Amino acid sequence: MSTSATTRTPERAPLADSRFDRRLAEILDYATEVFADKGYEGASMRDLSRLSGISLAGLYYYFDSKEKLLYFIQRHTFTTIMERLRQRLATTTDPEARIRIFVHNHVDYSLARQKAMKVLSHEDDVLKDGYGAELSAIKREYYHICVGLVEELAKAEGLSTVGPHAAAAGGVSTRTAVMGLFGMMNWLYTWYNPRIDPDAQVLAREISDIFLQGIRGGGCGSGMRNSPGQRLWKTKAPGQRETRSKKKP
Repeated sequence: MSTSATTRTPERAPLADSRFDRRLAEILDYATEVFADKGYEGASMRDLSRLSGISLAGLYYYFDSKEKLLYFIQRHTFTTIMERLRQRLATTTDPEARIRIFVHNHVDYSLARQKAMKVLSHEDDVLKDGYGAELSAIKREYYHICVGLVEELAKAEGLSTVGPHAAAAGGVSTRTAVMGLFGMMNWLYTWYNPRIDPDAQVLAREISDIFLQGIRGGGCGSGMRNSPGQRLWKTKAPGQRETRSKKKP
């Protein structure tokens, strides 16, 4: 490995026992960095070779294509999150605690591996055929785990504010609630700043509080009104300038 490569400190994935798997994990770490910085389409195996100090022949010994690299990055990320989640959920049967575990598990991994999460979000629909189908199945399972946790809470607390048909009664559908939660968690890498934002434990608690208050109907919905003349700041999409408008009385 070149001198320049040894000074790099890419995000580290858990290393396996064998030398082959350690090398493979190292390549995935560097590939994650390249894809996050340049995007999948803009990155090349030569970029990875320059960053890692590994020859092209060495890279192709482990991965025969850029597509397979992306597949392994995404599969490793999803399976790691899922394995940790199952272990943590097994520690309690309390519905609220289980939702908080789900959020903390996701937030904790997202902050520790921000570039991996960026690759997941930006290259979500690149992989097709067998690779894409396998990853889609994992994502569906993850989504349904969260849906199940929300339904457990709704049943335990007799909530009419959230459920498959709650929207018709002025509440929130389970799908809307769950996708809204993912929206809060999946874009952390675009704004999180460790110098001013709380650590994973506190941030997960705050996100959980917002989500739980929302599905329980605590202060959300038609009861909230803006006072006359109040300035409303529109939600800013990543890379978009903020705009503001004045609400008419």
